[in-house]
Amino acid sequence: MRRLVFALVIIATFGGCNKNKCDYNECAIKAPDSEIQAVQSYLSSKGITNAVQHCSGMFYVIDNAGNGKHPTACSTVNVTYVGKLTNGSTFDQGTIDIGLDGVVTGWRNGIPKVGSGGVIHLYIPPTLGYGPYANGPIPANSILVFDVTLNSVK
Repeated sequence: MRRLVFALVIIATFGGCNKNKCDYNECAIKAPDSEIQAVQSYLSSKGITNAVQHCSGMFYVIDNAGNGKHPTACSTVNVTYVGKLTNGSTFDQGTIDIGLDGVVTGWRNGIPKVGSGGVIHLYIPPTLGYGPYANGPIPANSILVFDVTLNSVK
């Protein structure tokens, strides 16, 4: 476990954003077609027909685009969120200040789509979430569903 934490710290340190420049290609990591199809099936089963597919393979629905500042993939933001699994169980919720350079790829790609005051729903395939690793109450290879309100961009 210590080795895993150490590896994640090293990746975050050297793979994170430069304070002066944010070189990030949101389309560089793409979910495999099988995961994209699984998310599409979930959306269809819930009657969600207005989801937009991102180049990475995640889907999103913007309820409110917000009227404030838009973050970059390297911004620190304050968000209120609820995270759920496709079975409807909530695995996390709260209001936090967090750097988008330290979150799952689906958040890093999705949150910048709205400005301050915006509300977005993210449907994240496993590759853009926690992948083949379980994370607390989140089983390995889970599709993640988030309802996020972007309160502010720091």
